[in-house]
Order: sequence, then C-alpha cells, then structure tokens
Amino acid sequence: MKVEEVNRCQIQEWYPKFKSVSIKTLIHQLPESFIQYLLDDSGPFLLPVSVLNEDALPNRIHNPNEEEDFQVSEGSGDEAESSPPPSFPELELKIKESIESLGGAVFPKLNWSAPKDSAWISTAGTLRCTSFSEIALLFRASDSLVHDLCHVYDSCQDKSLTRPHNFFLALRKWYPSLQPDMEFRCFIRDQKLIGISQREVTTFYPVLLEKKNDLLSLILAFFNNHVRAKFESENYTFDVYITKDERVKVVDFNPWGAFTLSLLFAWDELGLIHSEGNDVEFRIVEDRCAVRPGLKTAVPFDYLDTSAGSGWDQFLRSADEELRQQSTEAGA
Repeated sequence: MKVEEVNRCQIQEWYPKFKSVSIKTLIHQLPESFIQYLLDDSGPFLLPVSVLNEDALPNRIHNPNEEEDFQVSEGSGDEAESSPPPSFPELELKIKESIESLGGAVFPKLNWSAPKDSAWISTAGTLRCTSFSEIALLFRASDSLVHDLCHVYDSCQDKSLTRPHNFFLALRKWYPSLQPDMEFRCFIRDQKLIGISQREVTTFYPVLLEKKNDLLSLILAFFNNHVRAKFESENYTFDVYITKDERVKVVDFNPWGAFTLSLLFAWDELGLIHSEGNDVEFRIVEDRCAVRPGLKTAVPFDYLDTSAGSGWDQFLRSADEELRQQSTEAGA
C-alpha cells in the first residue's frame, strides 16, 4: 500500500467527485490548535468553552462503566486555574452554521474515521450531534480517532510522514431512517469489482436472501457507471447504501487491506478470487448461526441507538450474561 492510496480515501478528497451520489456533507479544515487539543491527554477532560448561547452540556458526564464521573468542562481548584478550558470561536461558528444548513443534526468524522467508540458518552447513545460541544465531546472521548491522528500511514511501504499535513471535519447530514441491512462493502482489485459483503455482519437479515440478485445488479451497475472511472486507485474498497427507492449512495472509501475490515471475506481469499477471474462474489449472512459478533463499525451504526432499552443494548446485555454463565460453568 502507498501513501497516495491512503490519501485518496480521505473524505475531503473523494467527496467532491461523488457529491451527487453520496450523503450530503459539509467539510471544514481544522486548526492545528484543535488537533493538539484532541491529542493532549496530560490534563483533565476539558470541553471547549462555548462562545454561543446554545444548549450547554452538563459539567459532568457519567461514565456507566466506572464508579466515578468524568470531569468534562472544568477542573477544580488549582488544577482549573492551570488548565483553563480551550476555546475555538471561529470553528464553533462555522460548525453551527453548517449544522443548521444540514437540517439541525449531523454525524461527524475526521479525514478517514468517525468516533464510533465514544457514542456511549452521548445522551442518545449515537453519533447524532446538534452542536459544536457535542462534536468536541465525542472526538475528545474517542480512541479510534487516534488512528487518523497518529497511525494512518503505518502500513504504507513508502511512509515518510506520521500524519497528514491537514485534518478536516466532515459533517454528514443525519438520516434517522437509514437501515443497516442496506449497506455493503465492495472490494476492487485491479479496477475490477470482485467481491461484495454485507456491511453489518452481526445480524441475519432475511430480506437480503430475497433481494440478493437485485442488489448485486444495482451495485455492479453503480460501480461501472459512477465509480470505476472516477476513483484513481487500482485496489481499494468502498461502502454503499441502497435506499428504499433503489438509489445507490457512496458512504465511504477505504484502502485495500491494512486497517480496512474484510468482513465476510479474508484478504488472502479475495486475492484468490481475483486470480481465478470469477464473477463478483456477493456474501451475506445467510442464517442466524452465521452472524459474526463484535464488528460494530459500519456507518449505519452511527445512526443506531445504543442507549438503554435499545436493540443493541439488549444484544450486548445478552452477550454479557452468556459470558457470565460460561465463566460460572467453567469455574464449577
């Protein structure tokens, strides 16, 4: 893999070319001061001071996994004086205007990644944001964004940089009605579509069995008509979402291999499929016994509700209970 291949998968690089067939997105270059704020773990967990009189987050956010609360907006005593909350007034104003123009709610991501691992800290259990403060909270609490900030070129054979020169915040319009069963990852080798995988592999969706052939035709036609000639890499993956009226939308691009999940394939298996020159192989979870736990990384997951009582909450509770039972039986 080369640096240029990784760079092409940054949202600020590919979105302008695919704007007409993607989710509506507004992109802002982030000041270096904000990047350093995200990287700074030397002090207390501080949120930026808002310069706008809008919905303010509470001073303390409860972490359901710990006994203590996180201090998120202000320190105490001498610590508060030595670590004043940062402020980014120009960026905050631009983000406020963009959120309003996108209908009042967005989900945010950096050049490559979204802060999926910090959704738990939001009041709704999703990446839905309506203010700069909510975005800053998700970004500051996320470990997955460290990939973009520090490690994105680690697998590149011609690595000369540890990070890109500039970082960008992409604000994507929030659609509460998106369904995770209609997102798919497409694998391109030598500019040929060789494989398609159901993106959310933790669930069996019977509807996919019924619509598999039609979905394959839609995705293949979309690749030939909209992607093949526009995306310059020879080897890569891209994710698509298929709407109820059978329109195909580009969700994301990712490099071939490295940190990109191969989902229902293995990378060496994809190489074999390519060498054999077979038709496109389309894989879905075909029964409940074939689901794969633990890969909650699809973009529709950004829209899913993980709060108490939700479907994901019940799933995770059941998984925890099963693990406890197995541990009890093993110790008996």
